[in-house]
Amino acid sequence: MFGQLEKVNTPPEPFEFYTAADLWTDEHTSGQMLKFHLNEGIDVSSRNIAFIDRSVEWIGSCFNIGPGKKVADFGCGPGLYATRLARRHAEVTGIDFSKRSIRYAQEVAARERLSIHYVNQNYLDFDTDDRFHLIMMIMCDFCALSPVQRRSILSRFHTLLEPGGSVLLDVYSLTAFHEREEKAIYEANLLNGFWSPDKYYGFLNTFKYQKEKVVLDKYTIIEAQRLRTIYNWLQYFSPEDLEGEFKESGFAIEGCYSDVAGTPFSPESKEFAVIAGKR
Repeated sequence: MFGQLEKVNTPPEPFEFYTAADLWTDEHTSGQMLKFHLNEGIDVSSRNIAFIDRSVEWIGSCFNIGPGKKVADFGCGPGLYATRLARRHAEVTGIDFSKRSIRYAQEVAARERLSIHYVNQNYLDFDTDDRFHLIMMIMCDFCALSPVQRRSILSRFHTLLEPGGSVLLDVYSLTAFHEREEKAIYEANLLNGFWSPDKYYGFLNTFKYQKEKVVLDKYTIIEAQRLRTIYNWLQYFSPEDLEGEFKESGFAIEGCYSDVAGTPFSPESKEFAVIAGKR
């Protein structure tokens, strides 16, 4: 027991483990995540609906979204952005790990007769002969990727962009990093049953990596028949650090904002968004 508790409370190396499948493909947790996506008043999984509507208005205007424009939404979830952009007659492709979210998005597209191509796949493995005028990765998905994964996805974006095309994504800032605190929590049915429909015991260990500007929320879930550990990594960025990663992959930053609704950039923002184009 002591050895197991030591293991629970010991931080791994940054991005040592990758457990996205445990969150997005598990039958129970994927259902919980979809509920969060579709709760219009909160900023969990997706942002609140008022922000999404404002964001789509800005994106539509900024990138002249309309007939003939091809858009790829990496991490599209249940299609909250993809649906709205397709209503503007763009040709939209949505990629997401969650079968449940993709199924919901497809049902909406079919009901509204929208031209959206949904792909149920880990977007790190996505490839296509299509080329896009706009590639989006929204809700700070980029922060959940390791340095190797980020280089890979930016290289993929570079290949998939039409000449003159743009990448739009958002990340957590160093302001947000400084507000995070390390903690250790133990509860029965941690997060109100989020992790399983059956009784379980959960540990949450939050570790901060000061040098790397990374935070790990490590969940250890103990059920009667299984024990599992889920690693939720988040990289935090300065604008200069993010620009450096883009530059290494052949991009130039063309705009920096406080969010994906075009709010002017502030150093105090907990998130920020960038537009990048091929150099």
